[in-house]
Amino acid sequence: MEYRRIGGLDVSALSFGAGTFGGRGPLFGAWGSTDVQEARRLVGLCLDAGVTMFDTADVYSDGASEEVLGAAIKGRRDAVLLSTKAGLPIGDGPNEAGTSRRRLVHAAEAALRRLQTDVIDVFHLHAFDACTPIEEVLSTLDELVRAGKIRYVGVSNFAGWQLMKSLAIADRHGWPRYVVHQVYYSLVGRDYEWELMPLAADQGLGATVWSPLGWGRLTGRIRRGAPLPETSRLHDTADFGPPVADEDVYRIVDALDEIAAEVDKTVPQVALNWLLRRPTVSSVLIGARNEEQLRDNLGAVGWNLTADQVRRLDVASFRHAPYPYFPYERQAAFARRNPSIVG
Repeated sequence: MEYRRIGGLDVSALSFGAGTFGGRGPLFGAWGSTDVQEARRLVGLCLDAGVTMFDTADVYSDGASEEVLGAAIKGRRDAVLLSTKAGLPIGDGPNEAGTSRRRLVHAAEAALRRLQTDVIDVFHLHAFDACTPIEEVLSTLDELVRAGKIRYVGVSNFAGWQLMKSLAIADRHGWPRYVVHQVYYSLVGRDYEWELMPLAADQGLGATVWSPLGWGRLTGRIRRGAPLPETSRLHDTADFGPPVADEDVYRIVDALDEIAAEVDKTVPQVALNWLLRRPTVSSVLIGARNEEQLRDNLGAVGWNLTADQVRRLDVASFRHAPYPYFPYERQAAFARRNPSIVG
């Protein structure tokens, strides 16, 4: 296992996403319904492979994901890093969404109880809250850090201006800086590269990647000319995730097939390995509904694609950026005057 830096933490290049734990609700029930007994086994397999970071959120299965994860790591807390998120709606009440002082304090304390721990290693804002002043958000996070309830802070799904404004305000007041941005990034969704990747390179943020297999589209089971497999969760979850044109998926899977045969790996392993080589990526979140899926995903580390194989995947997954980002495609040659650009 490789380890990379997020803030002051050494984090495994692959992290485990516990969205499959709990199984409550239409979305997360379709993701998986792992109970405590099975979760303990999956956590043990991860630890044996060198995975140290385990990620969840209060909104996953109405808190059941945090509960199952907390029970699964009991007796092994010192061996793991815990990451959770808050900010998305957890109910219909007026104070059950967002990142106000009340919401964040309540969310952190509830997560500590469900996870059965006294400190959260990385606490993320799950989305930007335009109704709460950034100063209120950051000062509250500062209080939680000083109280020893969280160690590091991060965000998820922020736009570039939201993240940069927050970092500037944190610097101005001496409040904790966000050290990580949890983002959607995959061969079928490379929008992260247009603005957020250069921002992360410039500001020293690591990226943890969610849905690295394109919301289940890069498992190797979706093929041109074949119906969607009956067991695919896309039947129930496609409308919840990022949209992708079918032809784009088929073209990328064709390239993955060729390279998987060359390196004697599976399609998901090749797709994950490509991500692990991308600039600013600190860790890639893998999820699994069973041991077979987990073992396959863990096989994405310990080897590297060749430069030519990476190039072929880059070409197969290329998509022109919209304005004002399209000039970025040509700015690699301008790196001497624009060192934050990465490609």
